[in-house]
Amino acid sequence: MLRMFFRHRTICFALFACLASSSVFAQDNAAKKMTAEDVERLIKECSNWGRWGKEDQLGTLNLITPQKRMEAAKLVSRGVSVSLAREAETKEALDNPRPFGHKMLATGLVEGQWAMDNYQVSYHGLAHTHMDSLCHLFFRGRMYNGFSREEVGEAGAARLSIDNVKTGIFTRGLLVDVPRLRGVKYLKPGEPIFPADLEKWEKTTGLKVKPGDVVFIRTGRWACRADRGPWDPAVNGMSGLHASCATWLKQGDIAMLGSDAAADVIPSGIEGVSHPIHVLTLHAMGVHIFDNCDLEDLGETCAKLKQWEFLLTASPLPVKGGTGSPLNPIATF
Repeated sequence: MLRMFFRHRTICFALFACLASSSVFAQDNAAKKMTAEDVERLIKECSNWGRWGKEDQLGTLNLITPQKRMEAAKLVSRGVSVSLAREAETKEALDNPRPFGHKMLATGLVEGQWAMDNYQVSYHGLAHTHMDSLCHLFFRGRMYNGFSREEVGEAGAARLSIDNVKTGIFTRGLLVDVPRLRGVKYLKPGEPIFPADLEKWEKTTGLKVKPGDVVFIRTGRWACRADRGPWDPAVNGMSGLHASCATWLKQGDIAMLGSDAAADVIPSGIEGVSHPIHVLTLHAMGVHIFDNCDLEDLGETCAKLKQWEFLLTASPLPVKGGTGSPLNPIATF
């Protein structure tokens, strides 16, 4: 039955695009009514503080159990791998004020045995593919599990640092391709994604989010950039998840969230809270985040293989005290 459904996926996606558009208009009105108080309520409802003990620093990565890893390994049947990393952005642009630095220290132009170089990157922001650790964000002076912002000083983070994840990520990954669902090439800057989109994606693909999964949200940001050129997110916005999607993420008990931008829709539309999805994941749920992934090849591969789940592997740099890490997530089918 599912195989027959996918044979007609083009028609199905077009149909769901029509249904989604009417739903989005309805939810857009509700979105405009969300306030900072609503975010505070969601923080309490979605909180994982104390779930794995008061000293826990892994958050929902605790859900990636040995059994979960073994199940994820069984997803590999074709041996096809796709990188989810954006090629290093070395040129300054409206969305890349701090380019990736690459400097040669030794070359073949002079006598010597070695070629050597130096990398420099300020990876947080909207250009470089990276992972946010749980110490990356403060809300009301606290980080995940109630740890104080004072745990982060000049020497780095004493708690919730990226070196807690030095064993890497190895679990089931899922792609939610929202532009494909809506029947468009990409979402427009500032266009929100609502829970109805996520629910329709599950129905369309026949897959359900399971505890310990890493969910990637494709907005088509890089396809949009290729067509329109770079833009300033502070001026023109960035497509992403509306704050109301936090409940869906919590109910799915995801291990991590990834996107091709910053996960949040920008602007958020909520006065006083610029990045509610970041607050609700990093701060409340203890969900680490992959930002600025390049999901274009992944989207094409999933559509070609008619498979939206895969083995996801990623290895952040084990920097003690680090607030995150640049990295190269890999999807393997």
